[in-house]
Amino acid sequence: MNYLSYINSYRGIAPGKFISRELKKRDIKQNALALSVGEHPQTINAIIAGRRGLTPRLSLEIEKQLNLPEGFLLILQSLYEIKEEKEKLLPQTAGKAPSIRPVVFWDYDFDSIDWRHYKKTIIQRVMERGNDEEKEEILRFYGEKKQ
Repeated sequence: MNYLSYINSYRGIAPGKFISRELKKRDIKQNALALSVGEHPQTINAIIAGRRGLTPRLSLEIEKQLNLPEGFLLILQSLYEIKEEKEKLLPQTAGKAPSIRPVVFWDYDFDSIDWRHYKKTIIQRVMERGNDEEKEEILRFYGEKKQ
């Protein structure tokens, strides 16, 4: 797998999740990683928990310790931040329910669905179970995906 394909396979994932997975695979504790990169354990924990982003310096240190390609984690951080910003830029109506019959989401409390956060699942559900008007509405609501 080439480098670009490798990065694309993790596109939109917080680098902390990737680091956490690598630590588990290698049986390395967060504290041990923190000591090896000269950082406070709380900082590493905050990155893994998604409460904090990576800096270029820390990215390089972690990459060196985990034998990852230089810049890989910082690219993941950038792609994750881009994804987060794009979600914020969804139409203002994304917080309100689109014109879809609640029965399409019979197994959920329709009034408490987070339309922005569960976009992919919602689209999939409407495409599987909705009528033609609802399918058109969901495309209008979220905007058609540009290829």
